[in-house]
Amino acid sequence: MEVATAPSRTTTSAAITVAGVSKAFDTADGSRLEALRDITLEVPTQSILAILGASGCGKSTLLNIISGILTPDRGQVCINGVPSKDFTDWRSVSYLFQEDRLLPWRTAQRNVEFSLEAGSMPRAERRSRAAAALNLVGLSGFEDAFPYQLSGGMRSRVALARSLVLEPCILLMDEPFSRLDAQTRSLMHLELMRIQEMRRMTIVFVTHDVEESVVLADRVMVMAPRPGRVREFVDIALPRPRDPTLPEAVRHIQHLRSLI
Repeated sequence: MEVATAPSRTTTSAAITVAGVSKAFDTADGSRLEALRDITLEVPTQSILAILGASGCGKSTLLNIISGILTPDRGQVCINGVPSKDFTDWRSVSYLFQEDRLLPWRTAQRNVEFSLEAGSMPRAERRSRAAAALNLVGLSGFEDAFPYQLSGGMRSRVALARSLVLEPCILLMDEPFSRLDAQTRSLMHLELMRIQEMRRMTIVFVTHDVEESVVLADRVMVMAPRPGRVREFVDIALPRPRDPTLPEAVRHIQHLRSLI
């Protein structure tokens, strides 16, 4: 049976370019632990890249280098063609962490507003934009709820809204759904795809979940164990929404598992 290709995307330019990036860390005994070696990749604008690999292979280290949190020992990262050391528009890049990191003393609304408080935006506009972001992730009506009053999936939605309220062009995610049960995780996948189609963001996410990478990504970069290296790139040209039980998806899942 012929499988339909994914919808066409505007990918004429690279949102993210990583060229020859290596990174090592000092250890307690004075030696150097090589985390990444010679990573090179390109993420086209409005595409979705999954970084897949076993625990400890350097996935999060690579994401932190892309985000500017860490500096590579060698190599270079460019954001929209600008070297990260010279890039200034970091508000166009949002980072969704593995933990939701919600402030327990703030409501959902106030947690989302937190991303907007660093500038001089009027309070009324902050409230309006935060409410719109919560509505976007399906949490309209829960603006005044505190984190302890929300389920794990709802907390993840608040964290996603907080990442989206700045209307980023690039969204980086470090296993943001790994703590959710399977059903809630599937719902969050659908929600993310819906929002990505609306906002046309470039997304890079780290995962050790093979099925998640096939469901979400246009391309999967499989990393070899420490030192982290590129083992293989796998293109996922399947229509969305994707059913991981269909034969073509299962073939991708089996192939990716064989690489880890």
